[in-house]
Amino acid sequence: MKVDRIEESSGSVRLLARKGSNSSGGSSESSRWVDGSEVVDWDEVPPWSRLHDSDGREGYGTTIRRRLVKKPKRVDSFDVEAMEIGGAHGHHTKDMTLWPTLLLAFKTLGVVYGDMGTSPLYVFSDVFSKVPIESDVDVLGALSLVMYTIALVPLAKYVFIVLKANDNGEGGTFALYSLICRYANVNMLPNRQQADEHISSFKLKLPTPELERALKIKETLERRATLKNILLVLVLLGTSMIIGDGILTPAISVMSAISGLQGQVKGFGTGALVGVSIAVLVALFSIQRFGTSKVGFMFAPVLALWFFSLGSIGLYNIFNYDVTVLRAINPAYVYYFFNKNGKGAWSALGGCVLCITGAEAMFADLGHFSVPAIQIAFTSVVFPCLLLAYMGQAAYLMKNPHSYSRIFYDSVPESLFWPVFVVATLAAMIASQAMISATFSCVKQSMALGCFPRLKIIHTSRKFMGQIYIPVMNWFLMIMCIIVVSIFQSTTDIANAYGIAEVGVMMVSTALVTLVMLLIWQTNLFLALCFPLLFGSVELIYMSAVLSKLFEGGWLPLAFATFFLSVMYTWNYGSVLKYRSEVREKVSSDLMLDLGSNLGTLRVPGIGLLYNELVQGIPSIFLQFLLSLPAIHSTIVFVCIKYVPIPVVPQEERFLFRRVCPKDYHMFRCVARYGYKDVRKEDHHAFEQLLIESLEKFLRREAQEAALELEGALTEETDNVSVKSMDTEHHPDTDELRIPLMQGQNLEGEGTTSTSKEPASLALPLALPSSYMSSSAEDPGLEYELSALREAMESGCTYLLGHGDVRAKKNSFFFKKLVINYFYGFLRKNCRGGTANMKVPHTNIIQVGMTYMV
Repeated sequence: MKVDRIEESSGSVRLLARKGSNSSGGSSESSRWVDGSEVVDWDEVPPWSRLHDSDGREGYGTTIRRRLVKKPKRVDSFDVEAMEIGGAHGHHTKDMTLWPTLLLAFKTLGVVYGDMGTSPLYVFSDVFSKVPIESDVDVLGALSLVMYTIALVPLAKYVFIVLKANDNGEGGTFALYSLICRYANVNMLPNRQQADEHISSFKLKLPTPELERALKIKETLERRATLKNILLVLVLLGTSMIIGDGILTPAISVMSAISGLQGQVKGFGTGALVGVSIAVLVALFSIQRFGTSKVGFMFAPVLALWFFSLGSIGLYNIFNYDVTVLRAINPAYVYYFFNKNGKGAWSALGGCVLCITGAEAMFADLGHFSVPAIQIAFTSVVFPCLLLAYMGQAAYLMKNPHSYSRIFYDSVPESLFWPVFVVATLAAMIASQAMISATFSCVKQSMALGCFPRLKIIHTSRKFMGQIYIPVMNWFLMIMCIIVVSIFQSTTDIANAYGIAEVGVMMVSTALVTLVMLLIWQTNLFLALCFPLLFGSVELIYMSAVLSKLFEGGWLPLAFATFFLSVMYTWNYGSVLKYRSEVREKVSSDLMLDLGSNLGTLRVPGIGLLYNELVQGIPSIFLQFLLSLPAIHSTIVFVCIKYVPIPVVPQEERFLFRRVCPKDYHMFRCVARYGYKDVRKEDHHAFEQLLIESLEKFLRREAQEAALELEGALTEETDNVSVKSMDTEHHPDTDELRIPLMQGQNLEGEGTTSTSKEPASLALPLALPSSYMSSSAEDPGLEYELSALREAMESGCTYLLGHGDVRAKKNSFFFKKLVINYFYGFLRKNCRGGTANMKVPHTNIIQVGMTYMV
């Protein structure tokens, strides 16, 4: 299918296409519709999707497609520009060969599997603290539970299903949420644009016409605000649980590793265990500011040695103590275990679930690796080594049932104790490091999607954009870890808290992946329901077991989750109300036209970058600048920093420009788009240079479009009359500044009141032909505007920032006043301000205060 041109007729947009004349029936290149869907070769479309009724009405397939994507009433200049760039820079997935994939799989051991790899330190000690070992059935039943839990949740659920639900290679709770937001407009912040769908990495694959179910789900989610809120709360709850993991993982991992000294060193009691654990935790959090790149190369070899130790020691114990533990492969021992121990077995599930701690990390850390690499590492190394480790410990317990409290270190041969202790301590620190880094990344993604107060972010690596350090979160996690270790002083009580956090995150992932199956994958309904019924039931059983320990430490992760959920939802709620207030109070185009090109004040050389959150219209804060300042800059650019629900926006697709008001106003809108994984660490000089270069390209492309439109107008008399009438209406000759800009051109300025028909030649490449570049000097209007832009650039850029205060209206409910005026107000006053986020000299910043009533 080859695209000819874009046309607009009667308020509807359509893409005119011609099919390649290939007699052999081969298909030509595929393209995209203006609305973001794929251009379909009608030879390959099923006949039922082209059916029409006898009375000429559209068939089922056409109706579904029109309902799936609501086309815009007119071609927006942002949409056209985005489509040009997106078409020139296609997104291609990288297929890795075998050896690079194996190398990447080796590296995953040090980042992804540290938490799960250290679970043999404390699983059986926690299980048998609730169920005493009285017979072989107790040991074999617990071992069978552990084996099938690992096989069912990490292997079956995550490795083979959840990993496929990635967002362009990114995983985690927010990645699932952003994926859903792209297919259904469920984001609470109403700043979505049609142009976002043309980013090369957006990769919209619309629900197929054959599944009405996906369409109904999409329309229901978009129509009901309650469902949007439930989805948001679900995502924030999962994120809060992950942050809670960032507190509990270092505490339980470090304490479990250090506890090996209690039986080896005389006089090493509980007080010494707590003191040494706190010292290790303080050291661990103190080195976070240096980043993981310095010592990251050690992670994979250390964890590889750790897994080798687990597997080899487990194999030794199986043959040395009791090879009959292999009977636990029979799941009947799970029944025998519950039948014998009753309520005690139910309570022991809270310890059993600890064997899958860190399973969510396989999905959350997907962005640094690949699906095949994580699958290979788990199935070939992690899974067999863990099974051997637990079997070896069970074989030891068959002969030494009273050693359950120190089962890991007691089962290690005496001659290998100190080497294994050193490796175990390093593995525990690496597992903690991975979880801390994951917490930082999670907070950054939350900030990008408007769900967390702005905090200072330090990038610790020039090569890897994912390696970040958040000082406030780092010291908060450290203080919480010290408090947890000091209060509980036992891994058993911490394990009760740890289980709730882990199972909570898994339940959130199950719910979101089920929605992805129904909405995006269009999975068979029976199979889609089997996923939550199977895995959700297992997770509910484990959740009921860990909740039974609510008053024995289980309250801790719930307290953490409640605190962070309140902070995140309050911030998102206040931000959405503030944005809606800005949209409601934006300046009308009629007022701007009444002010004239001088805007009712003096225009002095320079570029004013006015930062705001609006993607359409002129923000009301602009009037405050006009009233407060004696003069305004000759060139004004309304800059909107916008985060779109994709991981990364390519640099060449970063900026979208539009002209605001007629040309003589010299006002533009720039939407700078970032993904939730993008790094905004460029200094203001680099940002200004890139912005000005992009603005120059926009002006040249606009002039080329004007020339082509004028050429078409001269060839057709009717079009010529139309263009002249519109030019006379919108651009009177009374404005002296406008004359040199329009010399040799008959193009209307792009204002908000424009209703003209977009020409078919708008879809032009951003990189202009050399023939046109050489002839640009013949266009005095373009040269005048470019020279005015360069003159303004020489005078420098000034950053115009609004310092807004958000207050609830007097007639609002008491609870709304409490949340907005006090909670949200407290967060805004204490979060990182706009000036602190930019590396801009204070002499280049002008701030004006404004109060938003929501």
